[in-house]
Amino acid sequence: MSLKSILGAAALTAFASTAFAANPDVGGAPMFETKNIVENAVNSKDHTTLVAAVKAAGLVEALMGEGPFTVFAPVNDAFAALPAGTVDTLLKPENKDMLVKVLTAHVVAGDLKLADLRAKVGKDGYANLRTLSGDALSIRFRGDSAMIYSESRNIGRITIGDVDQSNGVIHVIDSVMVPK
Repeated sequence: MSLKSILGAAALTAFASTAFAANPDVGGAPMFETKNIVENAVNSKDHTTLVAAVKAAGLVEALMGEGPFTVFAPVNDAFAALPAGTVDTLLKPENKDMLVKVLTAHVVAGDLKLADLRAKVGKDGYANLRTLSGDALSIRFRGDSAMIYSESRNIGRITIGDVDQSNGVIHVIDSVMVPK
């Protein structure tokens, strides 16, 4: 093996390690770019409520699909901050349509990293998005901080951004974006 081949292989390995290491852990678990949104989310201890809701809504297969999807993923504490009984009510089979609407109000078509969202910021100071539920979300940047707003005036913060998935990207948020 030539020195050139060895150096090339070493450079490729270093590049692969750097790319792999760039994905942050979420909920104490590594997030793998080679796994899809659901395969990664089930390992996050901070997203057990979201995963249970996705299962109850029958959205597992959709979120394991090709995508790409951008998911604004609320943590367990965000669901716990909703009025008492809200999550239990949403998880009832008779409320499946409402649950699907709430969950799809956190999903946008496409693979939108934070840099892509910054590039979408308009004259109003917001990156305005349409979710799969048909609802609007807006993102506003202040320095390194990104705030997220729903049509019904819920406000949250992106706490971990750019978690790459094989079928899109997840941005962890600290609030549930309840649709109108």
